Amino acid sequence: MNVDLTLVFLGLLVFSAHLFASIYNRKKIPDVLLLIVIGLLLGPVFNLINVDSLGMGGPVFVAVTLVVILFEGGTSLSIKVMRSSWKSTMTLTLCCFFLSLIIVSVVGLCFGMGWLDAMLLGAILGGTSSAVVIPLVRILDMGEEARTVLVLESAATDVLCIVFTLAFVHAETMGSLQVGSVIGNILSSFVLAGLLGFAGALVWSRIITQIRKLQNSIFTTPAFVFVIYGVANMLGYSGAIASLVFGITMANIDTIKNRILLKVMGGPGHQLNKTEMIFFGEIVFLLKTFFFVYIGISIRFSDWQSIFAGLIITLSLFAGRLVVARFCSPKKAGIFDKTVISMMIPKGLAAAVLAGLPLAAGLPFGEFIQNVTYTVIFFSILLVSVMILLAEKSAVVRRFFELILGGRKRDGSIYMHDMARNGDKTDDEDVFDRTPYAYLKKRGEREGAAREEEDASGK
Repeated sequence: MNVDLTLVFLGLLVFSAHLFASIYNRKKIPDVLLLIVIGLLLGPVFNLINVDSLGMGGPVFVAVTLVVILFEGGTSLSIKVMRSSWKSTMTLTLCCFFLSLIIVSVVGLCFGMGWLDAMLLGAILGGTSSAVVIPLVRILDMGEEARTVLVLESAATDVLCIVFTLAFVHAETMGSLQVGSVIGNILSSFVLAGLLGFAGALVWSRIITQIRKLQNSIFTTPAFVFVIYGVANMLGYSGAIASLVFGITMANIDTIKNRILLKVMGGPGHQLNKTEMIFFGEIVFLLKTFFFVYIGISIRFSDWQSIFAGLIITLSLFAGRLVVARFCSPKKAGIFDKTVISMMIPKGLAAAVLAGLPLAAGLPFGEFIQNVTYTVIFFSILLVSVMILLAEKSAVVRRFFELILGGRKRDGSIYMHDMARNGDKTDDEDVFDRTPYAYLKKRGEREGAAREEEDASGK
């Protein structure tokens, strides 16, 4: 492609992303869907761009997008809410993953796959995409606990998908499935990656004030997250979990009271400031724009059988998710919270990457698994986008979810207005109050007021 035309296209794409965000705000037509359609037109439809021609640039870009989105998503999570929601997170994550694995395996068997091949496909499609879930839940008027559960689930299921997929590929090539090894890999991926992200945040909190004295230093925090992500992956742990924990720790660093940890940090921790949070929000918006176009370019529709199988799998996963949302949602979840939880089946980065492993390993159904996975990625994101739109526009659809899911009713829009979608309204207090920085600032003010009250009562 001509360099000048490429630059013109990139510029127009950024402007289009802002236009789509405005359409999302006013007409409730998801910008995610419109960006994927652009990718489809560029890739599979008109074949103007081939994802293979991007070489290593494509996977690197996708990894960068995932790291930044996970980190920035972690900065909006409260330790207090996480403490109260970890049981709900574990319940929802495990139930959804294993139910998805079973559903996809059954569909795979119906299409003539062997049981191990079918379970391999189920493992690839068992999770939800962080790059899709995190931007979506941040613009929906959900309870904080339900939003936290979905963010954590999206990161946790990536690990489960990777470990189980590698285990099934190894089982097919070696002829045996070692359960103990699978469990050990899962535990090490979660625990050790989390410790690495936590330790990295403590170190960064200590030196960030010195780093800020340097010129042009605002990008150093994302750069440090890249280091954490890469080191975790090289050690065989989950870079995604490490990035998420890094963000969570930085957002809640002021809650650490342990003497040993305070000594490591050289005193009370330092949080990200307002300018940094706004900058990260802009980066996420830009990367999200190109990521969903890239997803559209990457989708391959090679045969009708895989398209049909992908459609059945997507609808089956949605039906199964309805059941899980009904019984495994957080206790405080209202009907809108449960509705959003039931919709969140989008597949993305992890599925797209893992889809190529069976084919690379020379497995009999490798090409079929890859084609079905790409199809499910498209249909699942399409379904999420359409269902969110219908839930906002149609009283019939809302009534359907109310009957299926139960839960407490709540009037009003399922959408909330925040800085991520309204970058031109940063002077609007109502808009800014919904940003992660404002949340942390308000929480600090509340805790400070509480301490002053305790001191006053003690005197």
